[in-house]
Amino acid sequence: MDQKGYRRGSFQSATSDEDMLEIAGASVDFSVADDDPPLDREMGGFSSYNGGGMNGTSTMMDFLEEPLPGVGTYEDFNTIDWVREKSRDRDRHREITNRSKESTWALLHSVSDAFSGWLLMLLIGLLAGSLAGLIDISAHWMTDLKEGVCLAGFWFNHEHCCWKSNTTFTDRDKCPEWKSWSQLILGHGEGAFAYILNYFMYVIWALMFSLLAVLLVKGFAPYACGSGIPEIKTILSGFIIRGYLGKWTLVIKTITLVLAVSSGLSLGKEGPLVHVACCCGNILCHLFTKYRKNEAKRREVLSAAAAAGVSVAFGAPIGGVLFSLEEVSYYFPLKTLWRSFFAALVAAFTLRSINPFGNSRLVLFYVEFHMPWHLLELVPFILLGIFGGLWGAFFIRSNIAWCRRRKTTRLGKYPVLEVFVVTAITAILAFPNEYTRMSTSELISELFNDCGILDSSKLCEYVNDFNSTKGDDLPDRAAGSGVYTAMWQLALALIMKVFITIFTFGMKVPSGLFIPSMAVGAIAGRLLGVAVEQLAFYHHDWAIFSGWCSQGADCITPGLYAMVGAAACLGGVTRMTVSLVVIMFELTGGLEYIVPLMAAAMTSKWVADAIGREGIYDAHIRLNGYPFLEAKEEFSHKTRAMDVMRPRKNDPPLTVITQDTMTVEDVETIVTSTTYSGYPVVVSRASQRLVGFVLRRDLIISIENARKKQDGIVSTSVVCFTDYCPPLPPSSPSVLKLRSILDLSPFTVTDETPMEIVVDIFRKLGLRQCLVTHNGKLLGIITKKDVLKHIAQMANQDPDSILFN
Repeated sequence: MDQKGYRRGSFQSATSDEDMLEIAGASVDFSVADDDPPLDREMGGFSSYNGGGMNGTSTMMDFLEEPLPGVGTYEDFNTIDWVREKSRDRDRHREITNRSKESTWALLHSVSDAFSGWLLMLLIGLLAGSLAGLIDISAHWMTDLKEGVCLAGFWFNHEHCCWKSNTTFTDRDKCPEWKSWSQLILGHGEGAFAYILNYFMYVIWALMFSLLAVLLVKGFAPYACGSGIPEIKTILSGFIIRGYLGKWTLVIKTITLVLAVSSGLSLGKEGPLVHVACCCGNILCHLFTKYRKNEAKRREVLSAAAAAGVSVAFGAPIGGVLFSLEEVSYYFPLKTLWRSFFAALVAAFTLRSINPFGNSRLVLFYVEFHMPWHLLELVPFILLGIFGGLWGAFFIRSNIAWCRRRKTTRLGKYPVLEVFVVTAITAILAFPNEYTRMSTSELISELFNDCGILDSSKLCEYVNDFNSTKGDDLPDRAAGSGVYTAMWQLALALIMKVFITIFTFGMKVPSGLFIPSMAVGAIAGRLLGVAVEQLAFYHHDWAIFSGWCSQGADCITPGLYAMVGAAACLGGVTRMTVSLVVIMFELTGGLEYIVPLMAAAMTSKWVADAIGREGIYDAHIRLNGYPFLEAKEEFSHKTRAMDVMRPRKNDPPLTVITQDTMTVEDVETIVTSTTYSGYPVVVSRASQRLVGFVLRRDLIISIENARKKQDGIVSTSVVCFTDYCPPLPPSSPSVLKLRSILDLSPFTVTDETPMEIVVDIFRKLGLRQCLVTHNGKLLGIITKKDVLKHIAQMANQDPDSILFN
C-alpha cells in the first residue's frame, strides 16, 4: 500500500506474505506473528547493524534514565497495553499532585491539567457540531440539485428557495423561483420529453457525485470509506490503526459523505458522522500532552467523541452517550460518561445554533403524535419487531456474503466500476417512484408524519368528512385513491430498499446503515399502520375494536407504526436496545411511546439473535479479521492455559533473553531472526526463572541509541537487565544497562489455569500477552491473538481466517 501514513517503510525480517489484513478497502501487510508489525523507517533497519563501535572501559551506563523518544510507544497494527498505559497515567497524575504543593505555578499547572479534559470535550463538541451542520446543509442542497436549480440563488435548496415565494400552502413546492432541469433547458416541465430529460439529469448528477466520492476516497484516503464504526470499535478496544482517525481521513470523509448521500445511494450519514467526530477527537488530542502521549486516555476521548457523533447525527445527546456505552466503547469509566454527556450536549447545541433544516429542530424528521396508543396495538408492534429481526438477520447474512465475495474475487479490484454500476441501477430504479426519488431522510420524515388537515401528501389523501372534525385531531377516515397509490409505490420502494442496501453497504464510499435500515422499517410500519387503520374504520364493530375505537374516533396513528417499524429494523441490524429506544424517543419527542418502541426493539433483537448472534458491526469486524475480543460473549469450554500457550509440543523452545549473560550481538540476532512483539527475560536458560518482559520496539530503540550516543557500546557489550550486573574483566567493553525498559511485573498464570479465567483477564484488563509458568518456571506465552484463535477454534471456525483474512 503506497498511501502515505498507512504503512511507512519496513523492518527487514523473515516474515511470510500470507498474513494480510484488509482495512476499509486498503490491503495492509499484517505479517507479524505476535501482535507487532515491522518498524517504521525512522527507526532504521536493524539488520544494518554491523557490530562496529569503539572499545572502551567496562563502565556501566543506563541509557534510559531520561526516557528516549519512541520508548513506550506502539507501532501500527498493534494492541496497546492497557495496564501499562493506566499505570503511566497514574504516575503522571501522582507527580503533578505532589508538585502542586511546592509552588503556585505548579498548582496552576495541576488545575489546568484537571480542566484540560473538559476543554477538549468543548472543542470536540464545537467542531463535530459545526461539521455536522455543514454536511447537512450541503447534502440537502446537492440532493435537490439532481432535480433542479434555484434562480434566486443557486446555493438555495428547493425548500429554502420557496420560502419567500407568494405561492399558496398547497403549492409551496411549485414556486416560480425553483426550476426543474426540463423547465430550465426546454422552457416547460410537462410532456414525455421533459420527463426523460429530468430522468437523464437525475441519473447523470447521481453518477457524477458517486464517482467523485469514490475517486477521492481511492486517491487520498482509503480509510474514509464505509461507516467506520467497526474500525472505531476495534480502535477503542486498544488496537492501533495509524491514519484511520487522521486529518486527511477527516477532510476526505466530510467531503465524500456529502457526495455519497447526495448521489441517492441507499446509505446514510449517521454512521460516518461517528467516524468524523472521532477524527475530530483524535486530532484535537494532539493539543494536550496527557492525551497525546497516552493511548488509553486517548481512547476515553474517542468514546466521548463517538457520543458527540451520534448526538449530531440524530439530535439525540442522551442517546449518543448510551450508544457509545452500549455499542462502541470497550472501556467506559464514570468520568468518561460525564465527559461524553458534556461533549454530546455541546455538539447538539452547536448544531441547533446552525439550524441546518430551518425548522429550529435538530433533525429532519421531528414529529409529534396527538393520540395515545392502545394496549391491543402491542400485537402489530410486536409483529413489526419480528419483521425487523428477520430483516436484520437476512441483511447481515446477505451483506457479509457479498462483502466476502468482494474480498475474495476480482470484484474487489474494481471499486470505481462497482460504485458506478450500483449508482446507475439505484438512480434508474429510483426516479420513477417519488418515494425512492426523494432523499431517504425526507422519506422517513413523510412516513413518520401524522396527517393533518393541510397535508398535501398522497399518504394523507383520505375521504374527508369535515363535519366530524374536532380541532386538530382528524378521525379515522376511508382511504382515498392517493393513499392506495402511495401504498403500492411504498411496497415497490420497500422491495428496492431491501435488496439495493445489501450491495451498497461496504462499497468504497462513506456509507451509513442507520437511515436505510430505518427507511425499510418505516415503510413496512406505515403499510401495516394504514392496513390496521382501514381495518378499524370498516370493522369498528369487531370485538377487538369495539371497546376503544368507535366510529368517528381517531384511534390509529400510521406514523407511529412507521416509527416503531424503523426502530425494529434498526435494532435487528445493529442489535442495539437501550440506546436505540432513547434515540427514537429523542427523535420524536414522544415519551408515551417508549413502551411500543421497547417492545419492538426487544422482539427484533430476540428474533435476530435466534438466527445469528452477531450484529452488523461485529460481523464486519470478524470478516476483516480485526483482533477484537468481544466482551459480551461467554467462553464456556473446559480448556486450560497449557492447551493454548506457545510453544506447543514439537515446537522450537520459547525465545527468551537472559538477564545478564547475553551480548548486544546476541540480542540483535534474536530480534532480527524473530518477529515477536516482546521477549520474556529469565535468570538463565537453565533455570528459566522469570524476571520480566521487554518489548521488541523498546529494545531496538534503546540499543540503537546506545550505539550512536555512547562510547564503548559494541557487539560484545553485555546487556544487563538488573540493578547489579556481574563483575567483568577490566578489558571488557561497557555494559549496557536496560533495566528501565523491563516490565518487572508481567501478568502470569499457571499452566493449569482454566481458559475461561484467562479469557476474562484478557477482556477486563486489556492485556497484550500473558506468560505461563509452572512452579515459578517459565513455560510459554499466550497473546491476544492466541486467545482469539482459540475462541474461533472452539466455535468450529478456521482460526487463521478469523485473524488475518
